[in-house]
Amino acid sequence: DQLKAFWKQYGNLVSWVLVIVLGADAAWNGWNLYQRDQAAKAGALFDEIERAAQDVDADRATRIFADMQSRYPRATFTHQAGLVAARIEAEKKQVDAARASLAWVADHAGDDGLQGIARLRLAGLLLDAAKYDEALKQLDAVDSPELAALAADRRGDVLLAQGKTADAQAAYLKAWNAMDPKVDYRRLIEAKLNLLGVQPAATAASGAEAAK
Repeated sequence: DQLKAFWKQYGNLVSWVLVIVLGADAAWNGWNLYQRDQAAKAGALFDEIERAAQDVDADRATRIFADMQSRYPRATFTHQAGLVAARIEAEKKQVDAARASLAWVADHAGDDGLQGIARLRLAGLLLDAAKYDEALKQLDAVDSPELAALAADRRGDVLLAQGKTADAQAAYLKAWNAMDPKVDYRRLIEAKLNLLGVQPAATAASGAEAAK
């Protein structure tokens, strides 16, 4: 009798709660299945764009990437494909297409690392085109701490091209200090500083001594 009374009073509420909970669970499972299906299909197209890259077929890579953009814009494979397409497009001197591919990845990738890589490469293409202010804007937007040293190095390249030698030196020094000493690329940054008359190791030592 107590159970009947309880169900009479709260039965509808309990039923609706169960419907909502089970519906939410089904929706979540359905979304996960959809995401996995999208990722699998995007992965298959990524294999295709890698084959196009091996053949250095920029036109084919561009078409595949465009297909991935329209069908799977949120898939990580699509964002990675944009970097691959841009590399081949740049090799084939299709600079406008390469910029467009990198700009799309920079704006749409959900991963800071992929966004940062796209912005670094885009800044390089803008530097080659003497679009210095646009290149610096891309570098300003690099958020990944792992790419801070490379961003500072590229900033030095842009500033040097603008004739701002002192600012370029400061950027290169920042890059040199931030770069892991075990990374070979640090030697290239040091070589750039040497050409500007700066010995980074000596500068760092004097700075440390002054801080004591």
